[in-house]
Amino acid sequence: MSKSVCESWFKTDRIRDDLYLISEPHYYWWNRANLWLIKGRTQDVLLDTGMGVSSLRTYLASQIDKPLLAVASHIHFDHAAGMYEFDARAIHAAEADALARGDDYEALCSKAQGWVRAEHFDCLPTADFDVANYRLRAAPPTRILHEGDVLDLGDRALEVLHLPGHSHGCIALYDRASGALFSGDVIYEGELLDELHCSDIPAYVATYERLQRVPVDTVYPGHYAIFGRARYEQILAEYLARRRRPGCPSDGDAGATTGA
Repeated sequence: MSKSVCESWFKTDRIRDDLYLISEPHYYWWNRANLWLIKGRTQDVLLDTGMGVSSLRTYLASQIDKPLLAVASHIHFDHAAGMYEFDARAIHAAEADALARGDDYEALCSKAQGWVRAEHFDCLPTADFDVANYRLRAAPPTRILHEGDVLDLGDRALEVLHLPGHSHGCIALYDRASGALFSGDVIYEGELLDELHCSDIPAYVATYERLQRVPVDTVYPGHYAIFGRARYEQILAEYLARRRRPGCPSDGDAGATTGA
């Protein structure tokens, strides 16, 4: 039976007046990304743009009333495939070239990798959508991000933290004043994927050791539910206990996990 076309591919949940969670509810829950619209006085930031299968820019049009910077937390297709729609777009330097050339392999959406599957769509985002034609569209960044950069929204500042491990260019945005961490795929509730071709377990260990020293009150993750300080500290400790060799933090444990 052929699938119907979705009435709306996206869903928005208001967290606060200055923060909205956009999701793609008709896509497979396990790999469904959280897209965060962070509103400021002089500029808005959209952290991650989803799969790019339906127009996010059109969907958000009524909510955008000032300059908008689209930021990719990293290159993977579930986070960065919609970047091409936005005029101002930013990504960490380590993955800027991959976004600029539309690198399906680095985005995990080449056919051979098998991550984008027809059965993962409950309905079609558009009438002409075909999984066989899915790819990362080239989107040359207009801003290259580095560790320590600050995104000034007028009434709040978001600091760029370069946190490799899941992929080379993973970042989080940190609001030091409120203790909020917009973490992308660096930390979230659920299986942490650290054995991808672009992953680096020792780097992930170093990232988590660093995060243990970052005061965080609330995590707004790239997948699944928001959580607080206690769970944040628990996830960090559990991962380090599993992956870090005592006395040798630079050598990641080669123990297996599932997933890709």
